Amino acid sequence: MPGSTTTKRLAEGPGWTVSDVICTSGPQDRPFEERHSGFSVAVVVCGTFQYQGAVSSGPARELMTPGSLLLGNAGRAFECGHEHGEGDRCISFGYSPEYFEGLAADAGLKGRVAFRALRLPPLRALSALVAKAQAGLIGCEVDWEELSLRIAAQALQLANDLPQQHRIHDLVSEARVTKIVRKIERYAGESDLRSLAREARLSPYHFLRVFEHLTSTTPHQYILRSRLRVAALQLLSTRHKVLDVALDCGFRDISNFNRAFRAEFGTTPLKYRKTA
Repeated sequence: MPGSTTTKRLAEGPGWTVSDVICTSGPQDRPFEERHSGFSVAVVVCGTFQYQGAVSSGPARELMTPGSLLLGNAGRAFECGHEHGEGDRCISFGYSPEYFEGLAADAGLKGRVAFRALRLPPLRALSALVAKAQAGLIGCEVDWEELSLRIAAQALQLANDLPQQHRIHDLVSEARVTKIVRKIERYAGESDLRSLAREARLSPYHFLRVFEHLTSTTPHQYILRSRLRVAALQLLSTRHKVLDVALDCGFRDISNFNRAFRAEFGTTPLKYRKTA
């Protein structure tokens, strides 16, 4: 059987997507030219393959290995080949040109928006992001929108030699994000990053950076912990069923609630109620 590619959408939002991409091609399959419709950052999960295309310095060819990042510029042609083995799996983060250009500006890239390299090797600076993406494949709690912003910004900084940004945020942004934090404390319901950033009148990337600077955690983690604190209080102060507590605190099903509660408190909700 000739090799094929299977794509499963993991998450998506306005201007971004995350997909699980499994390829079964091998040495018997001839590579063919493809074209990136938007900007792309793909985490190689397993397998190896050759990736060739063009960057500002000219044609290039790279060996993609687990832990490395494949970088794609919008409109650029590329080829992937499997000359030395069969199959690979990637977590592909895709971005529309408009979305990515705004993100690049926030990350400090001036001038023409493009990756200056085809690949980033397995670097220590990428390890936490790569591990987080892989964890999402096995059902761990991952906010894909936050991760898509982080991985794109980090890829831009490393591939284009941009300085890491550590400037102190302006007081206006700080005040806007602080209002969002107070709102979360009043109601820690379902809120995606884009809607929170829009309410704060900031770009998603800028909002994420300011929020983490102020709270030392991401919006997703902050909301999750707020909901878990409310759940823990309900478990102690009421006789409601665990399922009812989970649903009341914004969790969609009992398995996700149990997993998150155990990770946060080191025990199950039932044991917490009995022993706390």
